[in-house]
Parts: sequence; structure tokens; C-alpha cells
Amino acid sequence: MSDTTQYFLEQSRLPRQWYNIMADFPEPMAPVLHPGTRQPVAPSDLAPLFPDTLIAQEMTAERYVDIPAAVLDVYKMWRPSPLIRARRLEKALDTPARIYFKYEGVSPAGSHKPNTAVAQAYYNAEAGTRRLTTETGAGQWGSSLAFAGSLFGLEVQVFQVKVSYQQKPYRQALMRTYGAECIPSPSNLTNAGRAILAENPDHPGSLGIAISEAVELAAQADDTKYALGSVLNHVMLHQSIIGQEALLQMEMAGDDPDILIGCTGGGSNFAGLVFPFLGQQLRGGRGRRILAVEPAACPTLTQGRFAYDFGDTAHLTPLTKMHTLGSSFTPPGFHAGGLRYHGMGPQVSHALQLGLIEARAYAQTGCFEAAVQFARHEGIVPAPECSHAVKAAIDEALRCKEEGQGETILFNLSGHGHFDMQAYIDFFDGKLEDREYDAAAAEVALAQLPQLG
Repeated sequence: MSDTTQYFLEQSRLPRQWYNIMADFPEPMAPVLHPGTRQPVAPSDLAPLFPDTLIAQEMTAERYVDIPAAVLDVYKMWRPSPLIRARRLEKALDTPARIYFKYEGVSPAGSHKPNTAVAQAYYNAEAGTRRLTTETGAGQWGSSLAFAGSLFGLEVQVFQVKVSYQQKPYRQALMRTYGAECIPSPSNLTNAGRAILAENPDHPGSLGIAISEAVELAAQADDTKYALGSVLNHVMLHQSIIGQEALLQMEMAGDDPDILIGCTGGGSNFAGLVFPFLGQQLRGGRGRRILAVEPAACPTLTQGRFAYDFGDTAHLTPLTKMHTLGSSFTPPGFHAGGLRYHGMGPQVSHALQLGLIEARAYAQTGCFEAAVQFARHEGIVPAPECSHAVKAAIDEALRCKEEGQGETILFNLSGHGHFDMQAYIDFFDGKLEDREYDAAAAEVALAQLPQLG
């Protein structure tokens, strides 16, 4: 094997289609239910929120969906993203494992989120949408949609979880630079926000609340639609560009991953890397270990219940069957704001239920220790979210060392941490604390799950 460190695809080999895991699941997923009737949703039920093309993608069982030329043209601003062999980290760990990472921090917004933001903005612009509303945690999704909206002439209104709005002011500045409006949530702009603030004026916010606010405004105006950065099927579809590129790049490296790793909040960067490989496996290819890594303070996959739940706190969204801590659960304000969501994407949840993937939870201080170790050897400062994947990769490499196994590890480094340096300052100053999972609060929230006959 050569000593090559980076594997770059020519743009001529950029995948022209997205991959849909729905075509290869061995068992069908549970249907999405209307929040009022509790019957399976029809396309018309989603029309107030999404354009027809995205609704069709949300429901399709086709294995591949063509990527529009206009979307490919924007992708070429940063795609294909590099696959990198972490040789210096391997040496520092003295492991026989081979560690690779797919680096999505090269996008204009600094993460994997533009892969779906560009597609959603394009389809909305084609449908005549004037404005998009959305939510964001850490701000990676909000800044990505702001970027995409600026390219396709759309106004973008972002509700950012208040604790993240306060922790990460430069993400807010980036959104405004791209032309978006950024509002701390809960806010006084919506009925959902006002109700929360009336009960607790100092509420730190949650993704569930921010979703409620964005959905409420979108449903009120004919020229406004809603955009979501994770969880939904069409988001996972768009993110599959990551794994499809990685399949080609691993071939270039003359290697093949034994272990695939991604952090999980709603599931988009994890699914983006993993699902194309998992699809190969489900069609008769080799098996692999697949690790979904989440924060211990918001352990949806490892502690949550697989049940029908709302995607938002005000119960405006359809009911999906997913791993959930309850839609009223408010995670503590740890720094990986993009992973502070009460539920998990239905496709990722379904994969776990089928035994196709494993789940693991980490506390944040250990993740920051791993991120610093990674940065000092590989030069890239990880976002707090993907520091969870970094820690899992290091742990697996050390296991390989103990067992004398030369396994191949591939993880998704889904974004850089350049807008998250306050979190690193807190870590170095000894102020970063491991936030506890509030099991009692989760039990209260889970007791409020919708009852379905």
C-alpha cells in the first residue's frame, strides 16, 4: 500500500445520483402519520411545508434519484470532498488499524449540511417559494441554508436554539453574512415560542421548540416553506453523496472499511456516509460494523424508546416512529448543539431496530480530549458534534492495538470547529463539564408520547 495521505476524486467522477436506503431495507419502515387524524400521511398533507419534488423524494422507494444539473454545479464549489488517511494519528496511537476520514469541513459553510441545503433551496426556488424558515442548533444547518438561499434568491429565517445562539455568536454572524435573519428560540414571534416563554422566560431552547416556531410561520404563508437539516428521508437521500464518493475513494486507496463511524443527532451525516455502504451490504456485499455515536446527555439511540412521536415540541409535525426521549424533553446545554435533539431520524432508528448498526454514547469532556489529540496530529480542529466520531475512531483503533487486529476504520469528520472555539477555551480552562442525562425528565416526556390505539 502506498504512503498516500489524501484521495481526491476528479470532478468528472462526482456521483450524478443520490442513493436511497429505502430500496434496500429488508423490512419496510412504519408509515408517517398525520398529527390530527393519525392516519398515514398523503402528499397533500405535506404540501403546506414542502414543494412537491421534495415530498416525492420523501416518499420514494426508488434506489437512485437524479441530482439536478444546477445542484451539481453548486456542489462543484467544494465536491468531491477529500478522503484522508490519518497516518500521523495512527503512528501516535501505535495501532495496526488504518484510520480514514471523509472531510466535509471543506464546504463554504464548514460542514456537510450544504449537501441538502443546496438541494432544498433549488427545489423551493423552482417551485416559486419566496422564503424559507428553519431551525438550527449549533448553527451549521442555519448557516448552510443561508448560504444556499443566497445562491437561489430565497429569504431565509432561522430560529436558533437560544443556548447555542449565546454560545456561538460567530455562527449567527455567518448566517447574517449570507443574508439570513437569525432569531434566538424560543421567541415572541410565534404562538409556540410565546407559550414556552410564558412558562419559563429563561428557557434555554431546544431543537424541538425551534422546529415548532419555524413550522408555525411556514404554515401561515403561501409563499413560505419549511426546510429541515436532518431527520427526514429526503435529507438522508441528499447526504448520500458523501458515502458514494467514499466508496470510490476507498477503492482508490486499495482498502475497504471494516468499521464505519458517524456522530448522530438527527442522523444526517451518519446516514450520508454509512447508507451507501450499508446498501451494498444489504444487496449481498460484505458485512461491516457500523457505529452511531451520540452524546451521553442526549442518548436517543442508547436510552430512548422506539415509538411514534412528534418531531417538535408544539406537536405541529407528523408522527414518525423513531428512537425518542419525548418531544417535550429539553437536553442540557452541552456544546455539541447539533446533537441536542429529542429524536432520531426514522431511517437511522429503523436500521438500529433491524440490528444493522450499533449505538454508543460519550460524555463531552472525553470527546474534546479526543478532538484535541486529533487536531495535534492531523491539524484539523473538529466541530464538537463530530468529536464524538473522532473519539469512537480512536477507541476502536486502540482496541485493534490491544487485539493485534489491523482493521480499517472510516469515520465522517462532518465539520470543522472554527466557530466553536469558545468550547475549546472552556475545555482548556477546566470549565467544560459533562452534563448529566436527566432520566427523570425523559420519563416525564416519554409518558406524554401519543397514544395510538
